[in-house]
Amino acid sequence: MNQDTSWINNPALAGIDPAKLQMLISLADQAQGKGQSELMPFLMAAASQSQSNNMSFQPSEIDAIIEVLKLGKSPQEIQRIDRICAMMKQFRKTGGRQAQHQKRAE
Repeated sequence: MNQDTSWINNPALAGIDPAKLQMLISLADQAQGKGQSELMPFLMAAASQSQSNNMSFQPSEIDAIIEVLKLGKSPQEIQRIDRICAMMKQFRKTGGRQAQHQKRAE
């Protein structure tokens, strides 16, 4: 593992299945070094893969993980996290139709 994974021991994450947290560490390692344009497709593929493995996160788990990941980040990094979360929510809401339409238009 290349990243600091001390966040996994945060008490706010105590109720989350350790297998889910391990999967997040693996995803973080794989995402390291990816540019913003590569990150969204990577996250979509990871979400799809986790669904096919019958592993899903409850909204409360997602919120707790995001809040822990924001700790110690600069305001700019927090804004970036918030933008990515908003894009993910929009993608889930539209079922990916909007993103696919935009990709075709480019």
